[in-house]
Amino acid sequence: SFGCPELGSYLLGLKSVGGLEFVWELYCFSKLKAILKQTEELLWNTMGVPNFCKTGLILILIVIQCDAKGDFEDFEHPETSISPERIAQFYTETLVQSAGKEEQRCSENVFKARARAKANGKKPSLGVQPTVGLGAALLIFLGVGIFAVGIAQAFQMVRKHVYHDADNLDTAFDAGGKVSIGLTATTIVSQWTWSATLLQSSTVASKYGISGPYWYAGGATIQIIIFSILSIMLKTRAPGAKTFLQVIKARFGSRTHLVFCTFAFFTNLIVMMSLTIAGTAVLNSLVADLSPELAAMLLASVIGGYTLIGGLGATFYVSYFNTALIFVLILMLVVEVFYNPFENPENPFGSSESVFEFIACWKAPEEKMGNKGGSYLTFFSSGGLVFGIVNIVGNFGTVFCDQAYWQSSVAAKPLQGVWGFISGGLTWFAIPFTLATTMGLAYLGLSSAQGSPLLTEEDVMKGLAAPLVAQKLLGTTGEYAMIFLILMAVMSTGSAEVIAVSSIVIYDVYQAYICPFKPDLKDGQCILCSRYLRKQKGDEDAQLCDCKSTAKCEACASDTIARAKSTSTVKPHYTCETHKDYKEYQEHLLNYKNWCIVLCTFLSIPLCLFCWAVNLNLAWTYYFTGILISSSVVPIAVSIMWARATATGVIFGVIGGCAAGMTCWLTYASTYPGGLSLATFVQNTGEELPMLVGNIVAIGVGAVFCIVVTFITRWKMTPEIEEAEWDKTRDIDNPLSPWVAKYKGELNLDDGENFHDRPPLEIVIRKFRAAKITAYVAAVLFTLLFVCIWPGSMLSIDILDLSGFNVWTTMSRGWAFVAAAFIIIVPMYQEVKAILKQITQNKKDKLTEKENYTNGDSQPLQHNGNGKIPNGIQNQAYATTLGSNKHGSLEVLH
Repeated sequence: SFGCPELGSYLLGLKSVGGLEFVWELYCFSKLKAILKQTEELLWNTMGVPNFCKTGLILILIVIQCDAKGDFEDFEHPETSISPERIAQFYTETLVQSAGKEEQRCSENVFKARARAKANGKKPSLGVQPTVGLGAALLIFLGVGIFAVGIAQAFQMVRKHVYHDADNLDTAFDAGGKVSIGLTATTIVSQWTWSATLLQSSTVASKYGISGPYWYAGGATIQIIIFSILSIMLKTRAPGAKTFLQVIKARFGSRTHLVFCTFAFFTNLIVMMSLTIAGTAVLNSLVADLSPELAAMLLASVIGGYTLIGGLGATFYVSYFNTALIFVLILMLVVEVFYNPFENPENPFGSSESVFEFIACWKAPEEKMGNKGGSYLTFFSSGGLVFGIVNIVGNFGTVFCDQAYWQSSVAAKPLQGVWGFISGGLTWFAIPFTLATTMGLAYLGLSSAQGSPLLTEEDVMKGLAAPLVAQKLLGTTGEYAMIFLILMAVMSTGSAEVIAVSSIVIYDVYQAYICPFKPDLKDGQCILCSRYLRKQKGDEDAQLCDCKSTAKCEACASDTIARAKSTSTVKPHYTCETHKDYKEYQEHLLNYKNWCIVLCTFLSIPLCLFCWAVNLNLAWTYYFTGILISSSVVPIAVSIMWARATATGVIFGVIGGCAAGMTCWLTYASTYPGGLSLATFVQNTGEELPMLVGNIVAIGVGAVFCIVVTFITRWKMTPEIEEAEWDKTRDIDNPLSPWVAKYKGELNLDDGENFHDRPPLEIVIRKFRAAKITAYVAAVLFTLLFVCIWPGSMLSIDILDLSGFNVWTTMSRGWAFVAAAFIIIVPMYQEVKAILKQITQNKKDKLTEKENYTNGDSQPLQHNGNGKIPNGIQNQAYATTLGSNKHGSLEVLH
């Protein structure tokens, strides 16, 4: 006890009775002697005081003297240097080129750059330096948050004053159901641009070279394009559904529904984990004095603010600006790396040729999952191929099982949805392909210019390659660019995930199980009157539903006019006997939606801190996604595409596939040194081969189990059974805004007398056959292109020479410029055109209303020539009443 035997005896006594055992651990701290000296004085001055009081005083003293900051960084022990052995695995002074070519020394530019890096005793640079001030970062968060809230409020004003449906529950979750191709594409790009897209893509580029960006981009584009098939199937076979889980419940019942709800929540959980891990990692690395806790809270606040105000529609509008800014920032980084227009002395590049010179003089480490010839300029990369397969499998699960993508499908008309997903997928391809080709290869080039890696292996796996390149080449401008990029990605995808979780909670949990409108309602019965919608076998004489459509209901229109004229805060009660109860119920759901968004947003904070505390890196989370959820891909697809599918088959598929994938993954990982012990669990389970096996087994076993068990449980299939299956999904509807009202223009329908009057399934399928064929053709062609044709053609080249590298990089830049032009111009043009068209329609409705009134009709309601109440009367009345009273009903969607 450093010359204090009395204190040592005292501490021994405490240890023997179980007190302050951890004091013995403090001997490793540099300030222990000072602590003990002060403790000795404290003990002598408190003679006679009970032991537990002395223990408390010692604890206070230790806390005061301790240098720890009290956050998760106290538990981290980052590497401060890279060993010479590790550097030797990369360093070379000769060109890495195809076998058989004459050996060549590296370019003089490479040697000069390496000499400058070591001149005057300089030490090699390592890691990202947090140089952005906390105050500046907070101002950025505040500015972006205010901008997003302003855009969300603008969306609300458009829905209120132009479309007159701002306070409708369905509008909060489907943005009115008439979103254009451009906005659908923008939202797909925005939702699919995770912070992982910006970071993990550059990580795989820095690990596997040119094959990494391609496999990231191509392996995640085909799912979006293939999803266009599910989009058109949903819009034709379950047009009234707001979530894919409603289709599951309608066809297979509550037991299956709960299973898929669990997997849907797992998917949203994984996506939020990836977002928050990447977001906090980058912000923590670039911003000085920003703790992970504060970063998580700031991200949650920005996401929740505008999502709460505008619902899904706000994410469409904000997504447009986010996506446009992402492309602008990416093009800025591309121009800096490949053109160096301002002749930055810190930038050793400036052309494709200079980038090639540095990368060709940097070896890929010879590992089990290495590159052919140790070159980063080849497609012969076993590690890259493994990543590509895992990427494809995992992303199928992420897209098919994520309600956010179904939400985008719900928000668009059938044809617009198909083209939106196709164009969105092709546009999104440019983001990881161009950004990772630029930033990932620039990281390799900068490491070559220094003569040693710029990041430790741990930092590379965190996704810090792109932020480091931005910092090195653009300084403060690059740092701010990366902060904005991450903020845009986290905002768009995060808000979409929050809306997705909220819609599942409202439609599939609260409305289905906790507080259903009619708990004893049976399949095929009207939710308003509980009568059957169609004749039932064995009960042909039963009275069928005759509930009027709200468009034909004079009592509903009288209610809205009376409430519009009322100036009181508390509006008159509804008097329509048919619809009033359901309107009030829907209004309650709208209020719960707001609370759900708030809760989901702030639950992301502890999720983020948990991931940070257990040291989950971005790569591990990304690989693990497919093992957990890809078993649900085929069961979800057959639920909307295959009438034969049964509840038993889809449950066996999703649970059996997940269990088999998990088992194989953990079994394989246990064969690595250290097994599945706590110290090596994340490392061993994150290895490429165990992840590959787990992903393939999960999706494969899920598909086989689902199909085989379905045939076992339903071998015979008749047209009557098929019709009955799809009738279940077509019954999913909101009687206040029936799906027929949205499709009447495309299907050339008149308003039905009853809300459930609808055309036969054959007519709907025939009308949207062109969209279906487009989806299938695009899915097949682009899958073959990205998975077979393009990679196959690259395998004909051993290692890229300068001309091949120029073609590759020029193609990535060209794709980005074309995609940026499309995503910035087309959505803006289409949305402005749609708003102007709706304003013109509103003026026509007002004119019709005035003409009816001046014709001498003294009734408060006047049908037009088609027997329909003009839109202007209903829509504007609803907008007025609901805008000022949150305890009334929901308006009618037209």
